[in-house]
Amino acid sequence: MKVHFFEVEDWERLYLEKKIKDMGLDVDVEFTKEPIDDTNVNIYKDIDVAIVFIYSKLNKDVIEKLPNLKLIITRSTGYDHIDVEYASKKGITVCNVPGYGNNTVAEYTFALILALARKFKPMIERTSKGIFARDGLTGIDLMGKTIGVIGAGRIGKHVIRIAYGFGMKILVYDRFKDQELIDKYGVEYVGLEDLLRMSDIVTLHVPYSKSTHHLINRFNIKLMKLDAMLINTSRGPVVEIEAVVQALKEGRLAGGVGLDTFEAEEILIEEEYLKRDDIPAIKL
Repeated sequence: MKVHFFEVEDWERLYLEKKIKDMGLDVDVEFTKEPIDDTNVNIYKDIDVAIVFIYSKLNKDVIEKLPNLKLIITRSTGYDHIDVEYASKKGITVCNVPGYGNNTVAEYTFALILALARKFKPMIERTSKGIFARDGLTGIDLMGKTIGVIGAGRIGKHVIRIAYGFGMKILVYDRFKDQELIDKYGVEYVGLEDLLRMSDIVTLHVPYSKSTHHLINRFNIKLMKLDAMLINTSRGPVVEIEAVVQALKEGRLAGGVGLDTFEAEEILIEEEYLKRDDIPAIKL
């Protein structure tokens, strides 16, 4: 059986090779740093198992060129980079990791929130130039602020626990109500529009699908407070990036924008406006 890992960094390879050896698995395993997609799929036409990450594109055309493929595993929670419906029709099993990065992503979310709340970016840039003036660097406390959590799945729940520890008021938008979150953390379930209107900080933790495409868009982003903060550590297309750029240009989202991911990367690369030091936007 030929197993191929894609998008594997060196440290991951060392870990995986040791685990495979320790488990005594009799498989032909290869590792590649690059993702698999329609530009290179012919190189891997003999593989039986594809183990990928989020930048591999296993669409219908790619799957069709892998006649021996029996199993696709994505090392992520989201699987929008895989044509699951077509894979199922071909008898190919698709697996994901529902518990991927629960605490990691939640902690990273708060790293972005704190970086914006305490103006880390301009502070670091200023002091690195030997400038120690404090004007314009006054931050905000999180205690007492209202955080709106869009998506209360595994990661969203961890974000809620952290927010509770900071003494924040917590609003939640989700398809399902979790009574334990209400009882334990005092969360309030509200509609999306109410959440956007009432929150000082809005953070997204939803998978990408047709129903979540541009969940934050040019229309409802205008409902947010002028000094609101927007955080996205889920999937890029959940937020309409052009709407974010326009909001910043208009002086809105003054609390800052923290993006771990975004759609149409070239928009930000080409957008000179966002390169200004005084724009409260962080992309990591």
